[in-house]
Order: sequence, then C-alpha cells, then structure tokens
Amino acid sequence: MRKVLILASVASMIDQFNTSNILIFKQMNCEVHVVANFQFGSTTSKERVDEYKEHLISIGVIVHDILIDRNAISLSNINAYKEIHKLIDEMQFDIIHCHSPIGGVIARLAARKARHNNTKVVYTAHGFHFFNGASKKNWIIYYSIEKWLSKFTDCLITINEEDYQVASKNFKAKDLKLVNGIGIDLKKYHPPTVDEKSLLRKKYGYQENDFILMYAGELSYRKHQDLLINTVHIIADKIPNIKLLLAGKGEYLSNYEELVDELGLKSKIEFLGYRQDINNFMMLSDVAVSASRQEGLPVNIMEAMAIGLPTIVTDCRGNRDLIKHEKNGFVVDINDSSSFAYYIEKLFNSEELRRLFSERNKNIIENYSVEKINIVTSQIYSNYLKPIE
Repeated sequence: MRKVLILASVASMIDQFNTSNILIFKQMNCEVHVVANFQFGSTTSKERVDEYKEHLISIGVIVHDILIDRNAISLSNINAYKEIHKLIDEMQFDIIHCHSPIGGVIARLAARKARHNNTKVVYTAHGFHFFNGASKKNWIIYYSIEKWLSKFTDCLITINEEDYQVASKNFKAKDLKLVNGIGIDLKKYHPPTVDEKSLLRKKYGYQENDFILMYAGELSYRKHQDLLINTVHIIADKIPNIKLLLAGKGEYLSNYEELVDELGLKSKIEFLGYRQDINNFMMLSDVAVSASRQEGLPVNIMEAMAIGLPTIVTDCRGNRDLIKHEKNGFVVDINDSSSFAYYIEKLFNSEELRRLFSERNKNIIENYSVEKINIVTSQIYSNYLKPIE
C-alpha cells in the first residue's frame, strides 16, 4: 500500500488545515501517517487536541506524537528531527506533505535522503515570515532559509499572491503552485435569515439594535487586537450600541483586558475565549473585522465572506487577496484606527452598502470552496503518487 505522511509542528495545524487532505489520501487508498506535537504549544484546548487525536486513530490514521517545538532554537527539535528522520527512513513514504515553518524545516531536512529514493516532498507555506513590511532580520534569516530549503522541495504551495511572486523569482522548488487556501465548507457557513440572526442574538444575550463587530483570532501581537480596541474607543460616542467580539485565546489577553479597562470599554468589548461555535457568533454579527499585521490567507475572513458579512481589514498580505477596497469591503493601513473608525461608521450608516458588500463576498468566496480546493489538491497528489500495481 502507498504510504503518505502529513506533518506539522502542532496538532491544531493538522486539525484546522489538513482534515480534507487526510480524506483525499484515504480515498486514494493510501496508508496515512500524521506527525505533530499533540502535547503542548497549541492555541487549541487540550480537550480538543485529545479528541482530535482519538478521531484520527478511529478513521485509521497512524498518529506519531513527536514533541516539535514552535520555538526554532529549542533543543527538543533536535530530538524531533532524529525521530522524524528515522520514521521517514523506515516507512519510505511516497509523499510527505509538511506544514508550518518549523515543521517544514525539520521535514525537508529529514527527507533529503528519502528524496533520492523517490519520496516526494510537498510543502505548504501558510504565510512566509518575510513579507512586505517585515523586519530586515526576518528577510535575512527566514528568506535565506526558505530559499535554501526550496531545493529540497518537489512542490511548494503558496496561498497568497505576494508569497507566490516572491517564490517564483528565486526559489528552486521543482514545482510552484498558488492555491486558494484550504477551502471553505459552504454548507457549514451560510448567510443567516432575519429570524436566525434574531434567535442567535437572544440565545447569546445580545440586543436587536446592537451593532456587532466580530474578530476571531489568537490574542497576539500579530493579530493586533489593540487596533480594534482603540477604534471602538474613537467611535463609541457615535455608535453607542457598538459591540466588539474577540474570539480566541493567547498570551496578549491580559494586555488587551487592561487596555479595555483603561479606556472604559468593558460594556463594549467582549473576550469570548476559545470557541467551537464561531459560526454562530459570525451569523449574529453585522461586520467582520481583521486587524492583523500578518496573514497567510485568513480563514476567519473567508468564513465571514461565506456568511455574507461586510468586511473591514488591515492592508496586509492575505487580507488584501480576499478584500478589495471599496469593492467587497474596506482595507485600511495597519495602524490607522481613525480610518478603521471612519469605515465602521460608514457601514453603520448604510444598510445598502452592507448589502452590496455582502452579496459580492458571497459570490467571490465560491472560488474558495473546499470542493474546488480539493480538486486542485487531489491533482497535485496524483502527480506524485505511484500507480497502484
């Protein structure tokens, strides 16, 4: 039987980005192995990680729990490299599909010998650490590493235009693809009816006249929630019924809670924590927002588009792939809370504009459906899998 390996640094990346890939391989009659850290370092709850591990085992996936650390200089990654190298040598995989910066480094280094025996290595870059606006240090270190590792890559998959253009100029991967992310299940995310939205607001304790902004993402410097907190402070007098919902957990939670207290916004801003019902909160919201400094191709914005929410996002890679300024949303500079407030007010005052952006988002997101992405991914895998004898 043909054997394949899907590898990422943490289990949440397998859960969030590779469920469809596992099923594709299973449908191709492959023995599927998964390598990830199922122990620590995940922004997902431990209960969810354990539940997902049990699910993988139940569907016949062979799980290898290896302590890969997202900290690049962690000594535990030396042991992780040795374990992964041994596994690759023993199993002689047909395809290794690796994800995440650290996972991508370790897997490609460990697979160098195996590639001489016709193992094919696919790497999905979910957003390079070097990008327009990144520090010189990031470009010197991460660009150099990715450029060097590209020569050990049979297929490099990028998920946004900026990364694709950078990789196409100087990287040495045998093949380069631009794929529209991991795909959105349009059956799961659908625009709510008026009654559905009303019932959800009652269920979660929100008023009919609340003007609700929704942002799902790790509470971190990268996701930049303080921009939105300051924005709400600017506009609170003009839109007294404004609410900002921040879903996710992360190391910046206490910082952001202190800022909310300092600005007197506890009645305006709610920290939802880790949620498995994000789609419900999106369906009861009026506008989706993103304050990110850096993205690959943001799933939260794609989900919001599928639900039909108008959007306001910062001008970073990934965000601007999905949202075109004044076409299907608004795009603002990364630190411009005043402009963010201006466009929130503009959407608040125009139901017609909200409807227009909603319709355009629902049409655009069709190109990002999981069915279309799976067709592309299946073709990539087929190119590298040996025929069944």
